[in-house]
Formats: sequence, structure tokens, C-alpha cells
Amino acid sequence: QVQLAESGGGLVQAGGSLRLSCAASGSITSDNHMGWYRQVPGKQRELVALTTSGGYTEYVDSVKGRFTISRDNAKNTVYLQMNDLKPEDTAVYYCNVRCRWTWSHKDYWGQGTQVTVSS
Repeated sequence: QVQLAESGGGLVQAGGSLRLSCAASGSITSDNHMGWYRQVPGKQRELVALTTSGGYTEYVDSVKGRFTISRDNAKNTVYLQMNDLKPEDTAVYYCNVRCRWTWSHKDYWGQGTQVTVSS
């Protein structure tokens, strides 16, 4: 089992910055993905950014150039630095860890942290 503890959400004005953190504990596979998703009421959860144990990163187009995902493998922690925040970034942000084996994978989710950007 893997447990995730998120922190760093809050209320910020447009143009401001926030940094989300997610510390993972438990049995994490060496092959893994760590990422951030977000969800607003009435919409599907969407991928914001992810980073893999192999060093690959990916961002949704709307945050490219503004958000940066990073990870500290020694601490099993993933971060999301969010700069130049916009009202449309308002959502509940969820940390995700995907443990991968040769023929299967398993996803773990954090409890979610609210990010609200005022105009």
C-alpha cells in the first residue's frame, strides 16, 4: 500500500504562485509515475503534469511555461510549482502515484487540495 500526503493549496490572487507537495510512503515500485491532476465540479479529472522514474515529464498545454513538476526520489516526494496562476486554474488538485510492474499497474490518490485563484 502507498499513502499520499498533500499540502500547499490555498487562495491566491491572479498572477501569484503556489507550491504543492505530495509525500508518498509505503511500498513504491522503482518504476513509477508521480503526477498532479485537477478537477472542477461537473468536469472530468484532468492530468496537469507528471514525472516518471525514468525522467520523463509531461504537462497539459494550458500550464506549459507556468507550472513545473519536480520530484525528490530520496524523499518520495513530488512537487508542483505553479506560477502566474489564473482563475481558470481554480480546482481541487490531486496527487497521483502509479506503481508499475511488467504486466500491471496500480494508482494511488491523495485526498486533494483546493487551489483557488481570484481575479
